[in-house]
Amino acid sequence: MATESTENQAADQVVDATESTAAPAATASTAAPAATAVQEKPAATKAKTGKLSAQELIRAFEAEQLKDELPDIYVGDTVKVGVRIREGNKERVQPYEGVVIAKRHGGLNETITVRRIFQGIGVERVFMLHSPQVASVNVERRGKVRRAKLFYLRDRVGKATRVKQRFDR
Repeated sequence: MATESTENQAADQVVDATESTAAPAATASTAAPAATAVQEKPAATKAKTGKLSAQELIRAFEAEQLKDELPDIYVGDTVKVGVRIREGNKERVQPYEGVVIAKRHGGLNETITVRRIFQGIGVERVFMLHSPQVASVNVERRGKVRRAKLFYLRDRVGKATRVKQRFDR
């Protein structure tokens, strides 16, 4: 008899536990749509106020800075880069023309290394293509090369530094 009463008590406790869990679940299901509606509103206001995660802010900023009008630039091309120069309160664009001897990175961080000979001395400059300092990039000539990097041009002088022209691009 004692075992029957303990079994009945255990069964009653199980029934009470399921009823107690079922009752809050029912109230939670009725309250859940209201809770999600309340949660959705702050999310919508977050988007409006501009509160984003750090990665989303960085992606949005990088997307704004990317330039759309850049031509296809390959290693070996002769390019004319318009560089913005500030002198006091004036700003002007100075062209820098030379051969692209290297390309690096991609996306917003894409850079090209341009080499030219100025007064008998080789000068190389690295330009970030999407930088506000770069006003324009024009491809003057396409070069026909078989290397990804043209660092061997540093050792050459005079006519040996010329790159053959490519006509198919």
